[in-house]
Amino acid sequence: MSSLFEPFRAGALKLANRIAMAPLTRNRSPGAVPGPHAVDYYRQRASAGLLITEATAISHQGQGYADVPGLYAPEQLAAWKQVTDAVHAAGGCIVTQMWHVGRISHTSLQPGGAAPVAPSAITAKTKTVLIENGVPSFVQTSAPRALETAELPGIVADYVRAAKAAVGEAGFDGVEIHAANGYLIDQFFKSGSNARTDAYGGSIDNRARFGLEVTAAVVAAIGGGRVGIRLSPVTPANDVVDGESQALFEHVLRGLAPLGLAYLHVIEGATGGARELPDRPFDYAAAKAAYRQAGGQGAWMVNNGYDGATAALAVEQGADLVAFGRPYIGNPDLVERLKAGAPLAESDRSTWYGGGAKGYTDYPSLNPHH
Repeated sequence: MSSLFEPFRAGALKLANRIAMAPLTRNRSPGAVPGPHAVDYYRQRASAGLLITEATAISHQGQGYADVPGLYAPEQLAAWKQVTDAVHAAGGCIVTQMWHVGRISHTSLQPGGAAPVAPSAITAKTKTVLIENGVPSFVQTSAPRALETAELPGIVADYVRAAKAAVGEAGFDGVEIHAANGYLIDQFFKSGSNARTDAYGGSIDNRARFGLEVTAAVVAAIGGGRVGIRLSPVTPANDVVDGESQALFEHVLRGLAPLGLAYLHVIEGATGGARELPDRPFDYAAAKAAYRQAGGQGAWMVNNGYDGATAALAVEQGADLVAFGRPYIGNPDLVERLKAGAPLAESDRSTWYGGGAKGYTDYPSLNPHH
């Protein structure tokens, strides 16, 4: 019987166990450069089989929140190299989540104060985070402009450049393409945010095109064994909606199948919320079957509200990896706690976004010598 705690191989990634730390935005990277505490934060959590960093922008245009890190400037890559060196010294495996937020941004965060870009000029009914004098505030996202067809190859090239830099300069073991939660790729996927009439809008085939092109280009650049992708078929996060999610995501998964990905990171239900959405039903087993039947070999990572017992059951029932998000904020030694059946610490919500070491690197481990 498969166990949550046994070693696992996902593509080129050698994992000490089947537990992944999901990406957690913490808004502690002024100037898009990971701060000095980030080294401690990730090293403390290196017992996870796979560490996936907080979402990290592939370009200045890809930025959408205050003080989130990037992968596009030398000082950003140098700071990440300190993080990956520390994680590797602690025996861990770490990938970076590559992010372009699309319309989930604000003019004050964009180059030259420009409008954010999106598949279509449809403003998201959601908020982003700005930080002034160290105080975070939630503000309505700015109205986006629609990307010209001719601009899309340049954004694909930004993903490729970021992936090469992540692996080649920053020392990451691989990358996760963020194609979930209502950010740019997901905006292309879903009809509620994509009203295009070119080859990237309309039919499922067309709406899937941009995400599949990005993934194929990143795989060609660094090898599929170092690439994962995150999908959220039915989350309402960031005001995304689609009327044919099952057909759409089975098509996307069949398109990903030949690319030899390391893993697929699938958010079940609403991100950070309900696993079952009565108004948005989705059959994850059928989606996984569509991927496998099309020849997809990538590890299947499940995510959303798992605890030790449900995670163990998911692995017994065929999930390859289980991602834990918020429990990792207050429990740097989550793997050890789950293994011991120990209680989990609560995290201080007021320190989730922005700040310094408090609520970031000061949560104790059960075993202080760890």
